[in-house]
Amino acid sequence: EEPEPIHRLGRDLLDAARLLSRQEVRYIVDGYYQQQEYRKAAGNQVRALSGAGEPTRLLSWLYDQAELVEGQIKRAMKEWAEAQRPGRWALAQKGIGPVIAAGLLAHIDIEQAPTVGHIWRFAGLDPTLQWGKGEKRPWNAALKVLCWKMGDSFVKVSGREGAIYGQLYRQRKELEVERNEAGAFADQAAEALKRNLTDNQRVYYEAGRLPPGRIDLRARRWAVKIFLAHFHHALYVTRYGELPPKPYVLTHLGHAHFIEPPGWPID
Repeated sequence: EEPEPIHRLGRDLLDAARLLSRQEVRYIVDGYYQQQEYRKAAGNQVRALSGAGEPTRLLSWLYDQAELVEGQIKRAMKEWAEAQRPGRWALAQKGIGPVIAAGLLAHIDIEQAPTVGHIWRFAGLDPTLQWGKGEKRPWNAALKVLCWKMGDSFVKVSGREGAIYGQLYRQRKELEVERNEAGAFADQAAEALKRNLTDNQRVYYEAGRLPPGRIDLRARRWAVKIFLAHFHHALYVTRYGELPPKPYVLTHLGHAHFIEPPGWPID
């Protein structure tokens, strides 16, 4: 007999999701990504066993239940995020799903972040931060992972109409490629030569260039930082009822004007 499927979230549980604490949401978001990795591993096992002619009925059922649990978590996180104005704004942006939106809301305390620079540092996106041996990590590892996933999502949606941050990623990558070819990162390339490198990497660094992978990461990080600046804007206005200080990196360093948060204000 087939095991009964896990029940879908009812209205009462969705109502309860709105009452979750930020600490609970941080735990749930972390659990979601652990569950996702389990499902992916189960899927790989199913494919491998099927190819070998082995039975996969129970493992396939477990895979389906894992997928269902992920869907339930996303519904709950969507409910929690939508209950907050900055969350509704984030969810309106292509590339930002319920889990990322909820995770950002749960990890970022606007009262501890008077400027977006505080968020960038907390997320490990400030290149000046150093983590010395024996010292406490100077950023939040879980938030840094969320930002990495966000950047990956922006790349995936970059070809879609209306994907503002995906398009910003593409534009920035074109600029980074041009700067790399012009030798703008020669100092970084020289520094990288002090490390153990593959032959393929060494070819780029010895020519005074960064490899394509690093250029892509630079563009991703820039798009993520733009989003976080806009998210900080939404959080700040919602909390204090006034505009936040404009971040230096968006008003200088080649940017003639502040990039307004798309779709803000939102009801």
